[in-house]
Amino acid sequence: MTTPAPEAGPGSERHRGGPLRGITLKVVSVCFFVIMATLLKATETIPAGELVFFRCFFAILPVVAWLFWRRQLGKALHTKRPFGHILRALVGATSMGLGFFALTRLPLPEATAIGYAAPLLIVVFSAILLKERVHVFRWTAVIVGLVGVLIILWPRLTLFTSGQPLGNSEAIGAIAAFGGAVVTAFALMQVRNLTRTERTESIVLYFFISASLMSLLTIPFGWAVPTPEQAALLIGAGFAGGLGQLLMTSSYRYADMSVIAPFEYVSLLLTLIIGFAVFGDVPTMTMIVGAVIIVLSGIAVILREHYLGLDRTKAREANTP
Repeated sequence: MTTPAPEAGPGSERHRGGPLRGITLKVVSVCFFVIMATLLKATETIPAGELVFFRCFFAILPVVAWLFWRRQLGKALHTKRPFGHILRALVGATSMGLGFFALTRLPLPEATAIGYAAPLLIVVFSAILLKERVHVFRWTAVIVGLVGVLIILWPRLTLFTSGQPLGNSEAIGAIAAFGGAVVTAFALMQVRNLTRTERTESIVLYFFISASLMSLLTIPFGWAVPTPEQAALLIGAGFAGGLGQLLMTSSYRYADMSVIAPFEYVSLLLTLIIGFAVFGDVPTMTMIVGAVIIVLSGIAVILREHYLGLDRTKAREANTP
């Protein structure tokens, strides 16, 4: 549901000595993304494609205002790879649509927890598609994490639990949530590729613009005319998503991703509280157990990446004349 945070691209600032500020910005950004998800879920009858449009279109406004204030709007509009941005938007909008569809069918914390599978799947796809070397530790963490996903999914898959074909909306929502995590992993890989030549600001801005336009293609499949209350929720969700994106992007200027990334999981606690308080969702034991396994596995992968990064840095320094 969140837009992946690009790695620092060409020309990006990098402030050192402020990890606490980076962590604070990350946590606040997570709060805004949870607010966004809550507002979208509260719309109830709005189709997923329409949710994508409002989330992306109204996120453009705070992003453009921020870039204009920083006098970076012109630089953000400059790109060397327009087709790369289009591909990234196509994949990203698809993952967002699947995630939002799941959000309308599942309890808020459950949809959030299944989405945590994306960073684990990146390890798998990087090994298979990019031929990256993955050691036993990371493979073990990924396998354990995917077991956590299966624990959450299992009660929803009525084909296996009751012998009946998939038919209820929660089962379809669970599959959509996992499908969204799979596509999100590809979106993150595409972002990683774009950061080799593109600025962070360009990736964010072009994604919102392109995804807004692409979401309009879902109009023939049925859009609903929102009530005034729903319209307010949708516009608020877009602004919250845009502000969350800005705060998240800024957070990575103050500390390494390995330091900040684990705080993404604060969203699980927030969604548990909001899901119960706002929507009356009582978490099941299987959901809690599966989510804890996924979170611990994700943190293990992040920490392992951090240590491997340190090892690579030391190796480069040792080989520098």
